[in-house]
Amino acid sequence: MQLSVIIPVLNEAASLPGLLEHLAPLRAGGAEVIVADGGSGDGSPQLASRAGVRLVAAGRGRARQMNAGAAAASGDVLLFLHADTILPILAGQAIEAAIRGGGRATERAWGRFDVRIDGRPFMLRVIAALMNWRSRLTGIATGDQAMFVTRRAFEAAGGFPEQPLMEDIELSKRLRALSRPICLAERVTTSGRRWEANGVWRTIWLMWRLRWAYWRGVDAAELARLYR
Repeated sequence: MQLSVIIPVLNEAASLPGLLEHLAPLRAGGAEVIVADGGSGDGSPQLASRAGVRLVAAGRGRARQMNAGAAAASGDVLLFLHADTILPILAGQAIEAAIRGGGRATERAWGRFDVRIDGRPFMLRVIAALMNWRSRLTGIATGDQAMFVTRRAFEAAGGFPEQPLMEDIELSKRLRALSRPICLAERVTTSGRRWEANGVWRTIWLMWRLRWAYWRGVDAAELARLYR
């Protein structure tokens, strides 16, 4: 099994060098790392090139960038990783064991990690625990949980819908029709910068409002406007 790690970036020069250094052992083990840039103006593409990873230019938009990265990838398993998220140790082995089903006769199609949110407020730990619990209950994964999927299942699902928000939820729904997700207990660590900058309770309220509106059928473009 070959793993391709796809990182959508837009002006992530502050996070990218540390992330690519963190991924160096995974690359040394044979994994492919692709940075899908959406038009950064802060030198992110140059940092990716200097690190020796593959750089793909794409139209702006996380879904569009991840689809472009997937199209350029050579791996048969795709891992979509946010630039401010760090994988656990031995993530590659955990994914391979999960996809192969622990010795079962059939492979499983997709999954995600549990998440830990890095930051000072205690509520971030509660939020992460609720995210992990909700994901197990609903079979829906979020981008913060480092989704991984076989290429076959990704193509069968039509890739990420090119919408400006909730693309991870929509892909989860499509993949859930193929199989339930593999929910790995190993944790990725994602930045709590968004929560801290905008206020933890305010962000919780906003995210629940957006999810509720999306469930009711509000267009993703309108939700993206509210999110911004």
